[in-house]
Order: sequence, then C-alpha cells, then structure tokens
Amino acid sequence: MPTIVFASPKGGAGKSTAAVLLGTELAAKGAGVTIIDADPNRPVSRWAKRPNKPETLDVVADVTEETIIPQIEEAASRSAFVIVDLEGTASMTVGFALSRADLVIIPTKGSMLDAAEAVKAIKLLHAQEQAFRRKIPAAILFTQTNPAVRPRTLRHIEAQFAQSDVPVMKTHLFERDAYRALFMFGGGVSTLDPAEVSNIKTAKANAESFMREVVARLRAQTARLEEVA
Repeated sequence: MPTIVFASPKGGAGKSTAAVLLGTELAAKGAGVTIIDADPNRPVSRWAKRPNKPETLDVVADVTEETIIPQIEEAASRSAFVIVDLEGTASMTVGFALSRADLVIIPTKGSMLDAAEAVKAIKLLHAQEQAFRRKIPAAILFTQTNPAVRPRTLRHIEAQFAQSDVPVMKTHLFERDAYRALFMFGGGVSTLDPAEVSNIKTAKANAESFMREVVARLRAQTARLEEVA
C-alpha cells in the first residue's frame, strides 16, 4: 500500500496540517489510513486525542530511527494508505522514512526563505535516492497561500521550480481558519461546527482537491511502473 511522506526542514511549513487533511479526507472515502507521527512535537498525536477522529484512521507515535522502517512496513500491511509526518530536521529517521516513500510531499509557504528550505529537502531526497538506488517521486506543495491573490514572489518561485524541473502540485492548501481549527476541535473539516469556524465549505473543497491530486499522482506512478515492467 502506498506510503506518503511529508518532509520539510522548516517548522511551520504545514506538514502536520497537510498530513491530517490528507488522512481525514481519505478516511472520509472509506479508506483505511495510518498516520505515523514522527515529529518529536507530536502534533498529530495530540490531534488524535480530540473528538471525531475517523474510525478507519489510526495514529502511531513513539517512532525512532530503529523502528521507523518496521512501523511503516507494518502499517502498510494493514492500511490502504500510510502517511508519515516527519520532524523538521535532517536525521536518520527522516532518511529511512524517505527511502520507503511512494510519494514525498514537501510543503512550503510562498516566500523565498521557505522555498530555500524546500530546496534543502529536495537535496536530501536526492541523496537518499543515490543511497538506496531508487527513484523517489516527490512534489512541492504550496501552503497557506491566498486563494484570491497570487503575489509576484510566489509566481517567481513557481517559475524557478519549473526551470529546475521540480514537480509542483497544482493544488495549494490555502490559508484557512478551518485548518487551524482541526487541532483545536479534532476530527476533519466536515466535522467542524459552522457556528465555531467560518468558511468550512470552501476549506472542504480545497482539502478534497488536495486529496484527489495526491491519489492521481500515486495512480500515475503505478501506471508508469507497470509500463516499465
């Protein structure tokens, strides 16, 4: 079963938010999901203790560099999707998780500083490809962007990634109060209370679009592997 890894050297890029959004949207479609919380701050584990966690979604914590690969493999044996939320620094745990990924998603905000950190993650990924002698598909995910405005800085960063042949997801995870609210109230976007959180419908549509693009990328990759075989 596919393993999706969220990686970024920079804290606050949106790894945990993206992991929870993807996991809850997949679970809402009836898929079995395991999120491996490999971030020492345990944001996903704290979210999972709040109400409304989907029944088909499990969270595994207490991950070490010795256990990360066995935990990914065990989760893949029982779940349709495995999602790994990594710590924000380069480490053996990060390297081992990347080596088992079917897709690495690198969240970044639309600033030059954040883009530079995303490039560091790409370089680390390339090093793991060489070490393990396998291609590891990856894509940049822009987070906390404004759905109504596309600043010149963001357009410039997108152009630089395109010139360097760095894949970028078409879907952005926009700046939404609903996404922050998940870690306060628990559950997924659909379980949030409209009396407490604004614009749930648009946040839900954005999260679904993100989930569909991830699944499409995984399917396209499988098709390419079948063609090679």
